[in-house]
Amino acid sequence: MKSLFRAAALCWLLICFLAPVANAAKAPKKSKKDQVVTISTSLGDIRVLLFDATPLHKENFLKLAGTGFYNGTTFHRVIPNFMIQGGDGNSKDSNPANDGLGPDNDKTIPAEIRPEFSHKYGALAAARQGDFVNPTKASSSTQFYIVQNHDGTPHLNGGYTVFGQVISGLDIIDKIAAQPKDMRDRPTTDIKMTMKVEKLKKKKITELYGYKYE
Repeated sequence: MKSLFRAAALCWLLICFLAPVANAAKAPKKSKKDQVVTISTSLGDIRVLLFDATPLHKENFLKLAGTGFYNGTTFHRVIPNFMIQGGDGNSKDSNPANDGLGPDNDKTIPAEIRPEFSHKYGALAAARQGDFVNPTKASSSTQFYIVQNHDGTPHLNGGYTVFGQVISGLDIIDKIAAQPKDMRDRPTTDIKMTMKVEKLKKKKITELYGYKYE
């Protein structure tokens, strides 16, 4: 009788031990919703999705976009058949000479470079300082660029964090890249932006923009 009781007790302890382990092993449920960021300019709207596989960049970009940091910043560097760059807080002031330099205390985000995300047309990626001062390839916390070359820019793969993709407004990227610019590739007329974050069902995003989730 005692042996039966001992065996039953051991089985109960084993069940209690394995239950939390089994629950922990379960993959977290994927959300049925996602955030669409709309970048509005005088030339039109660009809509982007951010990748879950680059969580640090996604969280940071959503925070800045949602709190209004990007409102009033400009696309301060445009190069046709390459990319358009923006997001520097300096571009809000009246001094165009400091656009792109970033603040002295500019924070960085650890690189999240993943092989499945390439610099294809419409890719959203983080700008950063060069390897000679930034060997870990850490990203700027605010500045970003969008690939405008229709064939992509594969030579940048592995060097910069791609953390999102344009799902609407590729033609607007082309328009911005085609604007008159000075010797520093800064548009001669400010291309200011505002941003809005909207949470939608993934099914709705697919219906509206044709984006297919894997």
